[in-house]
Amino acid sequence: MTADGLGEPTERVPIRWVLAFSLATVGTFVGWYGPLQILLAKQADAFAPGSKEAVLAFAAGIGALFSMLANPLWGALSDRTASRFGRRIPWVVAGTLGGVAGLLLMAAAQGVVGMIAGWCLVQTALNAPFAALSAAIPDQVPLRHRGTAGGYFGVAQTIGIMAGTGLAVAGGGIVGGYLACAVFVLLAPVPYVLLRRDRVLPAQLRPPWNRRAFFAGFRLDPTRHRDFAWAWLTRFLINLSNAITLLYLLFYLKDAVRLPDPGGGVLVLTAINAVTVLVSVMVTGIWSDRVANRRAFVAWSGVIMAVAGFLLAGWQTWTGAVVAALVLGIGFGTYTSVDFALITQVLPAALDRGKDLGLVNIANALPQVLAPAVAAPIVAHLGGYPALYTTASVIAIAGAVLVYRVKAVR
Repeated sequence: MTADGLGEPTERVPIRWVLAFSLATVGTFVGWYGPLQILLAKQADAFAPGSKEAVLAFAAGIGALFSMLANPLWGALSDRTASRFGRRIPWVVAGTLGGVAGLLLMAAAQGVVGMIAGWCLVQTALNAPFAALSAAIPDQVPLRHRGTAGGYFGVAQTIGIMAGTGLAVAGGGIVGGYLACAVFVLLAPVPYVLLRRDRVLPAQLRPPWNRRAFFAGFRLDPTRHRDFAWAWLTRFLINLSNAITLLYLLFYLKDAVRLPDPGGGVLVLTAINAVTVLVSVMVTGIWSDRVANRRAFVAWSGVIMAVAGFLLAGWQTWTGAVVAALVLGIGFGTYTSVDFALITQVLPAALDRGKDLGLVNIANALPQVLAPAVAAPIVAHLGGYPALYTTASVIAIAGAVLVYRVKAVR
């Protein structure tokens, strides 16, 4: 770790930090994916059975819009935080409490309006710990270990998706599912907060408050930061492909595959996907550290994800869905670990890591806004699920190709 905590760190992080960091990340993703995988779809079906697809698409889209705006804002504020507890920890605490409140609001919702209001709060609030935890990696992990760090960050996210889906099902219903997720979200970051291994911003490095300068900092010139811009676009395309693939999974199993228990099917596919992600994310993260060729891993991840989309498009059976889940897990696991390491190597400034990673995370959230707008008309009017998953595959291939425009990273 550097003396001021802002330059590139040099010391390996202790295992207790890795474990506490990973558990906190799991909690954030439980809060997101319990609703996204199961509960939002169930509520849409309960509140508006005749238009469940449109309601789910709107809820997912508007929630992602709040997420897209919140993440860079929380990241930038954490960059400027001079608390004695550090720059990132206060935002982990505040965001977690807000996320729990949003989950409780969704549990108490009596209609679509309450459901969407709660989801917007969840998306807004939980982006504070996510922004803070994302920035903690370049704050504390040396460059030579970033692939590995991206690996355990990806593993934590995958476990969070799986755990959120499991808790949503194990809760025994919509209200029970939300309560189970809320309890986990509340408790998961406690070890990380108590560890207090966060860097305090030196007073002399904190810029004076200027509202115009603060908001101007969110505009990055792609001609000055070309590698950052191309890395952002690659992430956007891969995440758009993934968002399109996952958005209607419950309805795909119900209406195309005609599975008797589509909710249980989503849980099984999530578990299968998670196993392959867990293996690939760690193997490829460590492997990319050793061979120091991030771009090749990202490119192959996009190609593999495209194969999964083609399988879903052309093999609409339960067996086909299982195989696609395995393939998608390999591709997205590789992408998750290695692309994060690549991104951290092209950040414009150490002082603005939280803000810049927040801008990167727009490439995660914006696809969730756009995916419903792309997916809904395709499913309804432009070829159904075969056309939907073919579109997702083409987008993934585009992301795979464009990663080679990033020149500063091999």
